[in-house]
Amino acid sequence: MECVFCKIVRGEIPTELVFENENLVAFKDINPVAPVHILVVPRKHIESTNEMETYDQPLVGEIFQVMQKLARQFGISDSGYRIFINSGEDGGQEVPHLHFHLIGGKKLGKCW
Repeated sequence: MECVFCKIVRGEIPTELVFENENLVAFKDINPVAPVHILVVPRKHIESTNEMETYDQPLVGEIFQVMQKLARQFGISDSGYRIFINSGEDGGQEVPHLHFHLIGGKKLGKCW
């Protein structure tokens, strides 16, 4: 599958990466909902949480470690932040490539 995040991962769409390693990239959301809104994206194309396999579990742990690091880097670890995933069209997923949102930098309201 070809998607916008795959193009970002390959460097075909320029973006300012705030983190990258052999498994993940992270960059600022182009339509942020808070002062800090970062997307953490696996380099491997996984369409959604429904396509994750057992062997992808270590990747999820790594994603959470990176989000912890980014929360400290962007100064939101002490005040608090939100992490969320949208899965599927009805779940609000706009790009069919698994990604995690790290949001903070202001008081966030209740989700529901």
